[in-house]
Amino acid sequence: TAERAGFDSVWVAESYGSDVVSMLAWLAPQTETIKLGAAIMQVPARPPAAAAMAGATIDALSGGRFIFGFGPSGPQVSEGWYGVPYAKPWGRAREYVEIVRRVVAREERLEYHGKHYELPLPGGEGKALKLNFHPVRNRIPVFIGAIGRKSVELAAEIADGWIPIFFS
Repeated sequence: TAERAGFDSVWVAESYGSDVVSMLAWLAPQTETIKLGAAIMQVPARPPAAAAMAGATIDALSGGRFIFGFGPSGPQVSEGWYGVPYAKPWGRAREYVEIVRRVVAREERLEYHGKHYELPLPGGEGKALKLNFHPVRNRIPVFIGAIGRKSVELAAEIADGWIPIFFS
């Protein structure tokens, strides 16, 4: 119905109930032209490589219509639901977006040495890998869900769009 009405995009939310990935994968074959946005894929919910794989897969299933939407959630959900510390949420989100973009771009094996993410883990048996399929697009748009002034500034700096909430 939204597609027939001429809407540009439909966005699916995630909190501590149903997840964005399942809902968008369900919508992909039921639509043809409308863009499919994640509003938002919570940063503490999944590692950045898992988010990148899910996004690249939904993008492939939809013929290149997926839009990433990321945000750090809040301390109650991050720590209470996912067991991930909420400290430095926007530093973590910045690195997360960088990693997701590298995975989707598929230009080289993934190595990342940040304050919040170290890939591959040092001293382990893991090795740098590359997404093992060619995505429909090597750059999928990234939107950031942000509320406060600093987070909105970060969205303007690193993202292709902003998902506002509690905004008038």
